[in-house]
Amino acid sequence: MAHHLQQAKYFFSEYKYDACITDLNLPDGSGLDLVKHVSQHYPKTPIAVLTAYGNMEIAIASLKAGAFDFVSKPINQLHLQQLLQKALHVPQLSETVTKAPLEESMLIGDSQIIRKLRESIKKIARSQAPVFITGESGTGKEVVANLIHLLSNRSDSPFIAINCGAISEELMESELFGHKKGCFSGATQDKQGLVQAANGGTLFLDEVAELSLAMQAKLLRAVQEKKIRPLGSDTEIEVDFRIISATHQNIEALVEQGKFRHDLFFRIHVMDITLPPLRDRERDILILANHFIQQICTEWRIPSKSFTDARSEEHTSELQSPD
Repeated sequence: MAHHLQQAKYFFSEYKYDACITDLNLPDGSGLDLVKHVSQHYPKTPIAVLTAYGNMEIAIASLKAGAFDFVSKPINQLHLQQLLQKALHVPQLSETVTKAPLEESMLIGDSQIIRKLRESIKKIARSQAPVFITGESGTGKEVVANLIHLLSNRSDSPFIAINCGAISEELMESELFGHKKGCFSGATQDKQGLVQAANGGTLFLDEVAELSLAMQAKLLRAVQEKKIRPLGSDTEIEVDFRIISATHQNIEALVEQGKFRHDLFFRIHVMDITLPPLRDRERDILILANHFIQQICTEWRIPSKSFTDARSEEHTSELQSPD
């Protein structure tokens, strides 16, 4: 156990640690300084931060600095145990996956922007921090969210994806938090909500900007307290999930207009990813086209085919044509 910042840095230089937990207030500095030091020099060592109860600004700052997660004081033994289990768990990928890096098999392309995106995703996957994904429709937000989940230490648990724009406002609360039998007309049996279904894993909320302000308030509490209350129930249920959100809208503008809660945006917008449109990935177009045609050939059980670069063909025909 280190009693001050410099001693902790020295111990890290001399010994290898599987995980680290630090207080924020140290005699010779801040725990955030240790978080930044560990994240930079020992990125594979998860570090968690002890924060004062309700001080979400410091907790968010620690996550942005590279902390794996945070624990609020007074310490809840169950939450601490769950955190350590996640920190020490190394995901085991199947043999079919390990033949090629997972991030390359799911995020196809060789452009510089895609290579940088893969590196960002691998770094983000090591944390428990909420992730916010932006990008135009069709850029692959759910693919990226699923990739973050599969590369994380939550990969053995469920990945639950919800399109918030595809569920009516009347049904949204029941879908997210579940309900008890008889709590409304048509509720003939208890129903588990999708948040509870994601327990231990990852909850992906696509088009989160489509949620009503009332639902945003209820989601905020679930994210902050890690507790939900099904419709018609008097009992709260503890849930452990990582939230990844996405939208194609300008959510900062929605916050300014009062259409999206600032406190919810602050809570879910800890690590952000912006996905590029295909028009900014010209180098990847032929790679993607060949990938999809190979998939079709495999499904149809026909010989492999591939596209050729039209420019190369034109150049070849020019060389072969007589004067």
